Amino acid sequence: MTEQDTAVALAPSLICVDQCRLAREVKALDTLNVDFLHVDLIDGHFSPSMPLGIEAVRQLKPRTDLPFDVHLMVTEHDFFIDEMIDIGVERLCFHYESAGHVDRLLEKLHGSGICSGIALKPATPLRVLEYCLDRIDYVLLMLINPGFAGHPGVTQVPYARQRVAECRKFLDERGFDEVAIEIDGRVSFANIPDLVGAGADVLVAGTQSLFHRDGSLEENLATMHCAVAKGLQLRKREGS
Repeated sequence: MTEQDTAVALAPSLICVDQCRLAREVKALDTLNVDFLHVDLIDGHFSPSMPLGIEAVRQLKPRTDLPFDVHLMVTEHDFFIDEMIDIGVERLCFHYESAGHVDRLLEKLHGSGICSGIALKPATPLRVLEYCLDRIDYVLLMLINPGFAGHPGVTQVPYARQRVAECRKFLDERGFDEVAIEIDGRVSFANIPDLVGAGADVLVAGTQSLFHRDGSLEENLATMHCAVAKGLQLRKREGS
């Protein structure tokens, strides 16, 4: 986490880089002041997409010092979690909606020393987290529907800021203020201040921010830092 952001981590999404030059792209990200590499693993069943494979993750892991932040969008959780444990990823979340044994999976992750999270689709009620809170380190809120980030017409849900604020309130009221909120889906220069102001702690960076085509990685990262700073000012003023 950077000194400039203090409370907000940035996680570039690997599905936004040139998939034919993954190792070179990761090396470039390694030189930036970012916190995690966000890895979306999608099985083609949970969502109609399959951008990255397990073997690519395995081969990339020793080529960078950045922690891997894995977001599983799958139906066969045990298989993928066992593979990620074997690879040695640092952070992993899975979807509540497709997991038949949420508590058991969280126990497996914690037993492996992995920072553990639950991911939620945009319309999934926060109340499903009620009996998971003592086992999770973070909640990943999807602000678009899973697997559709590459579709040009897809936009962030209109209730994005409200969703983040309500999640922060839900966690704080139950005494779990240390549980972080990660945001995934159309995080942009324009909406970062509102998302951070509402309580976002980790931002997955994609084509609307770090990989925006109008700037270099360095230029876009500087713009993100400015947007995060505005968000932290909002948070401070609003007492979030």
